[in-house]
Amino acid sequence: MTETLAAVDVPAGSKQARWFRVVAIAEAISWTGLLIGMLFKYVLSDNEIGVQIFGPIHGGIFVAYVLTVAVVRKPLRWTWTTTLLALAASIPPLFTWFFELWAARTNRLG
Repeated sequence: MTETLAAVDVPAGSKQARWFRVVAIAEAISWTGLLIGMLFKYVLSDNEIGVQIFGPIHGGIFVAYVLTVAVVRKPLRWTWTTTLLALAASIPPLFTWFFELWAARTNRLG
């Protein structure tokens, strides 16, 4: 009986919430790197190294973010509106981080 009560006390999505937070912040950081690389490529110089490095990194993390949203939406009991907001947050720079902060404040991360 105590094992059942202990399992109930643990938030259902804590592992999923931690994973979502890590991926959301990583996606925002990779966006920042890509934006800095684009600044150097198109404004400050013709150096493409930043875009060549951060472009594939950001692309991979972007895909990981979208897949993570699809996987964690059910354990975190997100509505379709919250899920669509999470997916839409992947488009503008740094919005995944803002979404993660909002989701934490509004108790959507378990």
